[in-house]
Amino acid sequence: MDRQIYASDWKVLEQLWDKSPQTLMELVHALSREVGWSKSTVATMVKRMEAKGLLRFEEGGKARRIYPTLTREEASASETNTLIDKVFKGSPGLLMASLLEQTRLSQEEIDGLYAMLKKAEEERNA
Repeated sequence: MDRQIYASDWKVLEQLWDKSPQTLMELVHALSREVGWSKSTVATMVKRMEAKGLLRFEEGGKARRIYPTLTREEASASETNTLIDKVFKGSPGLLMASLLEQTRLSQEEIDGLYAMLKKAEEERNA
């Protein structure tokens, strides 16, 4: 099953993570306002995303309710792992080095990274 999450999939998922469940027409209205998609575009996206296992349906009243099958955190973790594997040869360290070379971090962000690294080291040594 192709579980790659494309930019257009993220638009749909973001709507559902913000408010779930939604009907197709609720998604159409929201995505029409946000990105200008037509009803047929949203319907096609939802059908494709269901086939990929990213969405599920439940019967409810006059319209089926649409739910995401993964959380925002699960999707972010999956996409991060894909990026690390594809671009950084499976090395989180190379990703971090790239980010640090290209980004000016605040002291708060630096302190947060130190805390995360310290925790990772403690867990590794436990």
